[in-house]
Amino acid sequence: MTEPRARVVLAHFSDVHLTVPQLGWVLRDLASKRVTGWFHLRALGRGKRFEHAAAVTRAMVAEFRVRRPDALVFPGDATALGFATEFEHAAKSLHVGDAELPPGIAVPGNHDYYTPPAVDSGAFEREFAPWLEGVRVDEHVYPFARQVGPVWLVGVNSSTANLQPWDASGEVGAAQRDRLRRLLAHLDAGPRILVTHYPVCLANGEPETRWHGLRDLDQVVKVAADGGVCLWLHGHRHVAYRIARPKQAPFPVICSGSATQTGRGSYGEYVIEGESLHAARRVFDVAGGEFGDGEKFEVKLGR
Repeated sequence: MTEPRARVVLAHFSDVHLTVPQLGWVLRDLASKRVTGWFHLRALGRGKRFEHAAAVTRAMVAEFRVRRPDALVFPGDATALGFATEFEHAAKSLHVGDAELPPGIAVPGNHDYYTPPAVDSGAFEREFAPWLEGVRVDEHVYPFARQVGPVWLVGVNSSTANLQPWDASGEVGAAQRDRLRRLLAHLDAGPRILVTHYPVCLANGEPETRWHGLRDLDQVVKVAADGGVCLWLHGHRHVAYRIARPKQAPFPVICSGSATQTGRGSYGEYVIEGESLHAARRVFDVAGGEFGDGEKFEVKLGR
């Protein structure tokens, strides 16, 4: 008798951009990109676009309690400006480490690594520590892998602290790419899914813009492909999309979009069986205050 294929359910959400009224400014912040970021947040409409973020997050966590996916996948941008107060608020809002919720895997986004002090503080790693547990090849936090059934979720940090206000690009870096190569070779058999903040390409299949993309994309894709990665999950772009066969990579990519931006709020619920991923978008209705079924699609996992 043929053994039934293992079934794994993932909830993929990103870019919640939670913030708080009292951020905790210090003098050095006035000479950083946090100033322009705050101006965009308070004066140029970004805050308005995320005015329901707290309510959407509460509804999403309630969904996770009821729908019980096997794991939560969060590719970053928990915060707006990378303040310690925002990280604490975001982790509490998402109930990170709550034993009554499914386990999670998280990597930082560019807003979480907004400035060098935000990176150096280790606030993301401290507040999201329960979602950073997994197999590693040495003492470095990234990359790491968490097994869910037969599936390996591999978290890679693609975010860097950039000094220029217009620079939202990222980089994995040579040292982390080498660790990723060794980690993928070390893992037991099973589908490997890469989780990182930055995308492989835009929704139309074209490359990301210079100041918004992954600077070492080609090198990361090669390491991932050589290591047997069959799917790349990410955030960064706030509209959800998927590319079955991008020209930049030999495996499909799925962008979760923003879970909390008004008019776009959604997350992906994926059922993985064998080489197939059956997906349904759960879309937030602001008027009703809850999530409902959206688009459904299927993706064949690639190698």
